[in-house]
Amino acid sequence: MPTEDTFISSTGRPLPPAAVAWIRHFKMERIPQEGAWFAPAFQSDETIAAGSFSARYPTPRLAYNSIYGVQTTDDFSGLHRLRSDELWHHYEGSPVQSLMLYPDGHGEISVLGHDLAAGQRPQWRVPRGVWQGSRPLGGDAACALIGNSMAPGFDYGDFEIGYREELQAQYLAFSDLIAELTRDEHGRRRDER
Repeated sequence: MPTEDTFISSTGRPLPPAAVAWIRHFKMERIPQEGAWFAPAFQSDETIAAGSFSARYPTPRLAYNSIYGVQTTDDFSGLHRLRSDELWHHYEGSPVQSLMLYPDGHGEISVLGHDLAAGQRPQWRVPRGVWQGSRPLGGDAACALIGNSMAPGFDYGDFEIGYREELQAQYLAFSDLIAELTRDEHGRRRDER
């Protein structure tokens, strides 16, 4: 479980009180490279043998798993892609803006939240192989409690971090948002230099 001195953002600022409460309750840790906070929620007691589901899974996988996650303005979900579809769920807090960048060169911005009249959705799917990054909306105090589910289950071997310059070259129309949802080689956001 995190100690009191770990309840600071990746930039050294104090976390919003709601984020601290969620992190403490679920005993969360930071996701390496990606940046947000997480704790396991559920996982299958069944394993899929390597190669039996798809050739893109070279090692065995859990049939499914899910996590709780916390995002803050500083501890956002940096652009990354996965080998499996990922389902996102919004539980509490600020709405979450997500950028998805597809292999064919187009992109999509969605907002995860509970204000259906404003076009927010309480859950969405990110297809496998799509670059994804997200952050809560609402300024420095923004934070969100979310969940993610995957089948087959997540494995770190299925994770690929996105690099700012490479993604900006491929997706020119989203260059500014890519800069905001990536960290440099030292782990810093664009506005921390």
